[in-house]
Amino acid sequence: MMEYIGATGVPVTFESVPVKDGIDFYFILSFAIDADSTGDPQNGVFSPYWAPSLTPESVAAIKQEHPNVKALASLSGWSLNDKVLQWYDPEDPEEWISNGVSSLQSLAKTYHLDGIDIDYESFPHPNSSFAYCIGELITRLKNQSIITTATIAPYYKTAEPYIELFSRYSTVIDYVNHQFYTDRVRTPRGYLAAFKLRAEQFDGEKLLPSYEVNGRGIQGDAFFDALKLLEEKEFDVNGVMIFSADASASNGYYYEVQSQNFLLNSTTTS
Repeated sequence: MMEYIGATGVPVTFESVPVKDGIDFYFILSFAIDADSTGDPQNGVFSPYWAPSLTPESVAAIKQEHPNVKALASLSGWSLNDKVLQWYDPEDPEEWISNGVSSLQSLAKTYHLDGIDIDYESFPHPNSSFAYCIGELITRLKNQSIITTATIAPYYKTAEPYIELFSRYSTVIDYVNHQFYTDRVRTPRGYLAAFKLRAEQFDGEKLLPSYEVNGRGIQGDAFFDALKLLEEKEFDVNGVMIFSADASASNGYYYEVQSQNFLLNSTTTS
């Protein structure tokens, strides 16, 4: 189970989110950004911009209360304040990677992080150094035991650079949090078609269905009908990604509870 949290700035808390035993639950803190407060690039030096309520102490507390909880930092996201964030090719990729390793090591130690999620969403230049820089960043973080988990979060407009990243560095990428809600499919059969396409582009075993609360794409219990259809068509539903806990507070975290129930029942019956 993967849950983005802290992206909107509302004072959301970990303890308000229902976490069930018997399932790996990843909170994805949103976002760590290699930019200053005005959005200007900082050459791989990442800083936390998630909700201030998500303190290092609160991360430690939720992990102590629920040993099945892990915490990731999502890198970049769509924007910072009103500025759209873009992948920029660093002048010296090795320096960018080195800075990234150092700054994320510091963040991981401070916030008790287990991993990172890659969520760059704007690529002004094709054939960039994105795949190399991000692939090497993940590889070195793992080789130095700074993180244990790495995920990527492509959507339909960013499939190409993420396919290149995955094809070159799939061995160090654990899950693909594809943003299926950006495909704007509204029915279970439409969701199945979208999942089939992404499973061909990425590893279907690592690909997670996703849901945006009160947002785009399939909504309501039709999402769970889609998960059942995926299983009927012999896809392994190995997890669910939800965006986000910030929005779920308004509906009592219904989708988090139902997603975990689905995954637990699927695990029990498989």
